[in-house]
Formats: sequence, structure tokens, C-alpha cells
Amino acid sequence: MRVVFVGAGYVGLVSGTCFAEIGAAVTCVDKDQRKIEALLAGRIPIYEPGLEQLVKRNVANGRLRFGTDLAAAVKGAEIVFIAVGTPSRDDGSADLGYVLAAAEEIGRAMDGPLIVVTKSTVPVGTGRKVEAILTAAKPRHTFYVGSAPEFLREGSAVADFMNPDRIVVGSDHPEAIATLRQLHAPLLKGDQQFVAASLETAELTKYAANAFLATKIGFINEIADLCEKAGADVEAVARGMGLDRRIGRWGLSAGPGFGGSCFPKDTRALAYTGREWQSPFHIVETVIEMNERRKQSLADKVIRAVGPNARDATVAVLGVTFKANTDDVRESVSVDLIPQLQAAGIKIRAYDPEGMAHAQSMLPDVEWCSDTYEALHGADAAVILTEWSHFGPEGLDLARAKAALKRPIVVDLRNLHDPERMARAGFRYDSVGRRTVSPA
Repeated sequence: MRVVFVGAGYVGLVSGTCFAEIGAAVTCVDKDQRKIEALLAGRIPIYEPGLEQLVKRNVANGRLRFGTDLAAAVKGAEIVFIAVGTPSRDDGSADLGYVLAAAEEIGRAMDGPLIVVTKSTVPVGTGRKVEAILTAAKPRHTFYVGSAPEFLREGSAVADFMNPDRIVVGSDHPEAIATLRQLHAPLLKGDQQFVAASLETAELTKYAANAFLATKIGFINEIADLCEKAGADVEAVARGMGLDRRIGRWGLSAGPGFGGSCFPKDTRALAYTGREWQSPFHIVETVIEMNERRKQSLADKVIRAVGPNARDATVAVLGVTFKANTDDVRESVSVDLIPQLQAAGIKIRAYDPEGMAHAQSMLPDVEWCSDTYEALHGADAAVILTEWSHFGPEGLDLARAKAALKRPIVVDLRNLHDPERMARAGFRYDSVGRRTVSPA
């Protein structure tokens, strides 16, 4: 099956590569000449575990190609996926400029029966706009429009694609549904995994899923705040909740809130869509608001831990990406937290295994370090901001960390460590939703 991805960014590159891995002949097209040249040279523009090996293998076997000529790629293709960005506008709405421009190019280029599928996360109703553009371009041409939202988590995207919880496909045309099912067939382990729906249903499913997961994250963080005041343990509360099969464990890890390229953008877009359709999402609006408030409350937490002499103190920030196993700093709490600490007079030294190159332009006046212990050296406190294994129990040498710090203070915003163990190791240890401990 010949497949084209318009957009070789995170979604297009991962999805296109994985489709090639399961047997499709895939061409990823992007207007960014430098990105395509890098890919042709075997350089992967994003950090995603397992992706580099798959790209190189499928380029070598001829199933994966890269280029900038959309018209040439579309000729003879059976399916074209639109996988371009849908960034947030100032009002929270999704900017569909890239999606609609891609549709116009596809319309001009299509020369045979074609299925055009939005893989980008788009507001409900976008598929109809794509359909209208294609109809205007080639009114007598046979084509079908579909929606196949991605459910890939950064840091585990290859595994998520190859072992999906579900595959959601939307179209009004049975022919398109059947072809898309055939394309995904090697990934299916049962009929329950494949969800066939209308265009509008598929588009809304992605937003609904992300908004619900963001709500779980917001909820457990508010429970954590109460736990700190009442002397309860949020980790135990989360276990007690998550073992209920109706609730589930995922998303019940208290921490700095949600970030990245999906949840902030998608919750804002869904809230905007609700207002646009006069069906407001009061819960989602509140989740967005409390996630923003959390950034300030965490800055206050760090400043309190440093103590009354916070001004002119030095804090080591461990991790700047929004989560582990990615180099993505978009909407990361670090982008808000670090400037707030700097505004309080605190000097920042930071280390991240993958994200520093992207963070440097966003976070000025930070001393970037080559490893964990260089960041800790002479600092008045350490803040664990990202759940990299480097900073957890197996990666962090507590004796070496204590020796490097000027004062043995650790603020763990990911709850990676056991409080009692940290106290025995000689640290004042402050975490999220658990009691603060001091050296034993």
C-alpha cells in the first residue's frame, strides 16, 4: 500500500516510519529542506527512543522515503495523511492554516482515487473543510476524506504505535474505513481495538481523551495539596484510587502539572470549540486555570524550601523537558518555574540529558551543566523537575549528591524518592503531597 505523510514532524515521522515497518511504502514530505536533508543523511530531528533505528532500517530496505515535492509523492498514492502542526492561537483556538494549505496542495496534485486522512489533532468539523477544498479543486475526482487521530505519548511513541490501545478511524465512506482497517491490520489484536466512526466523532475523540487525562492530572494535584496540609500521603491515596478499574492508575502521579505539545494546546482548543458551539466545557476551563496556577505555587514551594535567604541563593534544576525520554520543552513547567525563581533573585544551574539545546534560547541567564553533579556543585538546593531515571533512586548517587550540595535540600516535584531513605541519607526532602522530612 502506497502511503504519503504530509509533514515530517513528530506525528508524521513516527507514524510514517512505523507504517513502513509494518509493510507500507511510505513517503514523508515536508517543506523544511534542512529537515529533509538531515533525514536523508540519517539524522533524526527529534529524540524518541527506538525511532532512529527504525528510520535507518526502513530507508535501507526502500520502504521509507523523504522529500519536499508533494505533487510527485501524491501521484499513485492510495492514502495521504495530513500530519502538520495545529498550533494554538492567542484565543486558544487551533490554527488550521497548515492543514488547509496541505489540503489545497493535495487537491491540485491528486490524479487518481485517493483517501485523504487528517492525522493532525484538529477541531471537530475540520474534515468537512478539507472535503470542501478537495471538491473545489477536483469536483469530478473520486476521493474520500477520513480522520485517524494519533494517540502517541512522547517518549514511548514507537511502542504506542506498535501496541495501540485502540485505533480510531472516522469517515462517512465504507470504502475508506475498509482500506484504513487493512492498513492498520498488522497492529490489530482484536476487533474491539478498531473503532470506526464518523468524521466528527473521530475528531472529537482525540480532544476528549486528552482533556480527560489532563483532568485526572489536575485532580490528583489538588488532592496532593490537601494531603500536604492534612498530613496524608498522596501516593497511597493514588494507589487506593487507581486500583479501581473504573478509574485506572495512569495520570494519578502528583507533580508539576501537564505540559508538552498536546495537553495544553488540546485543552485550550476543546474549551474554545465548546464556546464556539455554545456548549461550554466548564470542567476543562477549570483544569486549564488550575494548571496555570500550579506553576506559581510550585515556585513558592521551592522558594520556601530554600529559606529566608533565597535571594542570591543558587538552585540546581534537574530536568527541563516536560517529561522524561523526550527533548521537548514546549509548555514545560521549567519555562515558567525558572523565570519565577530568577525573579526572586535565585541563580539557576541546570542539567537535562536531552533538552538543553532546545531550552537555552527559552531560558536565558541559566548556567547549563554537563551532568547532574556539576549542576549540584555548590548549590543551596536541588529541584527535581523531570522524571529522568538519572535523577531517581537508581541513577542518583545520594552520597555524591549530598557532598556536591552546599546545603542538603532536595525539592522533588516528581516524587521519585522515598522520603525516609532521603532523610537517612542526610537530606531535607520536600516532595508533592507527602510530608517534608529532615535528616534522621
